[in-house]
Amino acid sequence: MKCDVLTLENKKVGSIDLADGVFGSEVRKDIISRMVNWQLAKRRSGNHKTKNVSEIRGTTAKPWNQKGTGRARAGTVRSTQFRGGATVFGPVVRDHGHKLPRKVRRMALRSALSSKQAEGKLKILDVAKLDKPKTKDLAAKLSVLGWSNVLIVAGAEVDGNLALAAANIANVDVLPQQGVNVYDIIRREILVLTKDAAAHLQERLS
Repeated sequence: MKCDVLTLENKKVGSIDLADGVFGSEVRKDIISRMVNWQLAKRRSGNHKTKNVSEIRGTTAKPWNQKGTGRARAGTVRSTQFRGGATVFGPVVRDHGHKLPRKVRRMALRSALSSKQAEGKLKILDVAKLDKPKTKDLAAKLSVLGWSNVLIVAGAEVDGNLALAAANIANVDVLPQQGVNVYDIIRREILVLTKDAAAHLQERLS
């Protein structure tokens, strides 16, 4: 499929062929959902923790006799039924990450790219560079292009001026081509790829 190539000045400077197998494949929302859950699970710190009986401070003495008091038997005041006692089956420090097959991850990325293409929200940029790290200048360029909520995949390396200028603009993300991922693609309305990034993704996912 053909796609126009634009500049940051909103000028058309040619076109590029995009592979149907990467940008025109079936959009699998279920696979995208699995991928997003996998990404977010890996980000969780998993440092939540409650104390069990062995970790509660307190006496180890039996609070009262086993028999003859008319009360329920108890072995320790650190048990769960007492105030200040332990928690049963509480959260423990753990890793929330889980496995997801590589084929599924590749399919999810193809589906995310194809969904943006199908919705007309995939744009190809000639070069993602700025002469000066001016937020005002970049904001003006994005306003002319109509990109208020956008992810820019800027090739092998992110231009330093572009990164600094975009850092202060809400809903504008800039990533290198190696860092492109499903979660960041779907959380932004517009996906912008440089020609180099598009070629890289086609080679990587074909």
